[in-house]
Amino acid sequence: MTFALPEGSEILPDAEAVARRAAECLIAVCAEAPNERIAICLSGGSSPKRLYALLAGPEYLERVPWPRIHWFFGDDRVVPWDDPLSNVRMVREAFGHGAPIPATHLHFIPSDLGPEAGARAYAEALRAFYGADELDPERPLFDLVLLGLGEDGHVASLFPGKPALAEQTAWAAPVPEAGLAPFVPRITLTYPALASSRRALFLVTGEAKQDPLRRLSKGAPLPAACVTSRGAVTWLIDRAAAGQ
Repeated sequence: MTFALPEGSEILPDAEAVARRAAECLIAVCAEAPNERIAICLSGGSSPKRLYALLAGPEYLERVPWPRIHWFFGDDRVVPWDDPLSNVRMVREAFGHGAPIPATHLHFIPSDLGPEAGARAYAEALRAFYGADELDPERPLFDLVLLGLGEDGHVASLFPGKPALAEQTAWAAPVPEAGLAPFVPRITLTYPALASSRRALFLVTGEAKQDPLRRLSKGAPLPAACVTSRGAVTWLIDRAAAGQ
């Protein structure tokens, strides 16, 4: 059964097509970036993993301006960086040894400090990179934010009913209790930080995402519905997720 999809949706045949379309979007954003430094916020989860592998593969490797890009994380679990649950580990494995990322250009969330101290330290690192303590609407923090859609409608680690949803000033927030398994503490960017972007890109694949998409189509106040950007918010959705 089909249902209305979010504004800015593109329906693609499968997860591979979503990853390839996302790769083209990322390369276009890099080409249009107004500054020498490019800031891209990475998403965890399964949907973007193929994208990262593609970028580091022979088809796209030479098209990505690796020396200019700084990679950040939208969220992570409070586990060691080599833990199977860590987004850092997933990204490292997905990029493999093919991505020529300068050592100082991959900005991990300091999950080893715990949720509260880690969130403060990550926000401080973002402010240092940005060069100011407050976000200027005319100067976005990120050139591109990559996002996924949780089965409960969460985005990054902004879960339904959790206090981080209401944060309006901090750039990063602790999530002591996750709203979905695995139930380990997390650290997440907040809505203001995600909104400080020139473009936001959702990658949504698989039948399990039909339910949150259907709920969004009915106007449910899910966290993913509240994401904004200075530029376009685009949803790349495969047919399985779209119910087609």
